[in-house]
Amino acid sequence: MTQTPTVHRELTVGQLAARSGAAVSALHFYEKQGLIRSRRTAGNQRRYTRDALRRVAFIRASQRVGIPLSVIKEALESLPDGRTPNREDWARLSARWRAELDFRIDQLTRLRDDLTDCIGCGCLSLDRCVLSNPADRLSVEGPGPRRHLAAERLPRR
Repeated sequence: MTQTPTVHRELTVGQLAARSGAAVSALHFYEKQGLIRSRRTAGNQRRYTRDALRRVAFIRASQRVGIPLSVIKEALESLPDGRTPNREDWARLSARWRAELDFRIDQLTRLRDDLTDCIGCGCLSLDRCVLSNPADRLSVEGPGPRRHLAAERLPRR
């Protein structure tokens, strides 16, 4: 009996988990979200093609830099014929994500700096604190929790 060469053999979920470093539950979740695909054997076991390794690596690398799964899914769906991302795809997609990441880094830096100032003064004043009430924007609408009060006035469905 001849064996299928290892290079072309499909992977079980356990093998994919071991090779990719992702938990089996994460792989099931990725599949449920449409990020990876498997086929079912006659015994109803999942089998993944070897390109699933690259897709999982792409997903995990994207997540590590803070890209939400919904955006990762859009990126994967933008590839022709549902193919696996290659080096050029990563370069193109990561360049597109760079501006969003830079924006989030700037926001976090400002938050960190404001937190340091707040801890330094210790006031936590709700009328002046840049964390609790940035620029006191809602004070012109009156006292109290303006956003909460506005939400209470919305009609219930």
